[in-house]
Amino acid sequence: MIPARDEASAIMSVLERIVDAVTLSFECVVVVDDESDTTHPVVADLHARDPRFRIVVNDRAPGPANAIRYGVEASAAPVIVVTMADGSDDPRAIDDLVRLIERGVVIAAASRYMAGGQQVGAPFLKSALSRMAGLTLCWFARVGTHDATNSFKAYDRSFLEDAGIDSEHGFEMGIELVAKARRARLPVAEIPTIWIERSFGASNFQVRRWLMRYLRWYLVAFGIRRRPRSSGHDRARATSV
Repeated sequence: MIPARDEASAIMSVLERIVDAVTLSFECVVVVDDESDTTHPVVADLHARDPRFRIVVNDRAPGPANAIRYGVEASAAPVIVVTMADGSDDPRAIDDLVRLIERGVVIAAASRYMAGGQQVGAPFLKSALSRMAGLTLCWFARVGTHDATNSFKAYDRSFLEDAGIDSEHGFEMGIELVAKARRARLPVAEIPTIWIERSFGASNFQVRRWLMRYLRWYLVAFGIRRRPRSSGHDRARATSV
């Protein structure tokens, strides 16, 4: 699942890399906030040639968090992978993330900050805050990943339905769900990834605007245990990207 905003210049290369990299059966849902978004005709045209790719229009409030929530509801696969439209994520990690969910974890994270991972070209403030949050959550809250803030993750759908998604604005959903899994004592795993800052276009990530929302979920990860709602976890190989 890919939230996108005016990514006509980047989205095709991202989708082509997914085709080349992913060997599992998948459906790729791209979510925009408006039909006038420049991403829309590009993905609609691709859908006519490859129905695995689908464009949907978020009819809720705008913003990446609402787009992600809408995309989860618009898809049907038991495993949801969230990745970005700007090409910063490496789609070769998707198969391994999905297989970790199939093996029993509720979240599989692509980690920039574990051994073998790397972050290339990110602005200093964004990188420093993300690294500090990720490492302290791993070391002290024991959340199961060195990179809770990275949006590039796979999720078990049953876990998403049980935990719910409260985020309504930025990309804080990634750390929110890691915090909820930690408080419910549910398993989280990670694999290393190399994240590369986009080389063209403007990022939609707004550090200062979304910082307090990240901080809220950062603190939740250190909270007392919360009893999870009961649910079975049906494993299947179909994936929604």
